[in-house]
Amino acid sequence: MKGKAAREEPRTSPDLEHFREMLQEHMARRGLRSTDQRRLIVETFFTVPNHVSIEELLAEVRRQDPRVGYATVYRTLKLLAECGVAFERKFGDGLTRYELADEESHHDHLICDDCGTIVEFEEPRIEELQDDVAKRHGYILLRHKHEMYGLCPACQDKQRNRPRRGN
Repeated sequence: MKGKAAREEPRTSPDLEHFREMLQEHMARRGLRSTDQRRLIVETFFTVPNHVSIEELLAEVRRQDPRVGYATVYRTLKLLAECGVAFERKFGDGLTRYELADEESHHDHLICDDCGTIVEFEEPRIEELQDDVAKRHGYILLRHKHEMYGLCPACQDKQRNRPRRGN
């Protein structure tokens, strides 16, 4: 994978206040302060498309405050994941990506092995099948992640149109 995510549509409107409260409670328990830079990073995270890398979020944050450092963004994203506000995702491209931990809008992923495009999808039949499999094996399903890897339509077209060598 080349390591770039497709630009996605902005998120639907989850209850961001709930996520802010989760973060504040977690920070209070750990004795952490809410700094201006941390608040900027969090609020920017809430507005960027899903599957954002540290580098992508840093670029967005620096548009508003060029003094924010990589380590601050890294630590803030780790904090968001630690308290359940964000999910860490690894799609095989060497980058850790983050998305809002919005259980209400569960989705799975199609990932292009060539260009790195990530497409979110929902499929009730897959969800039902997973529940049936878990039940059949005596499990209570708490969470899952479903990732499918392949070639997106654009990369398929590129491969079809590539000149052949040696013939």
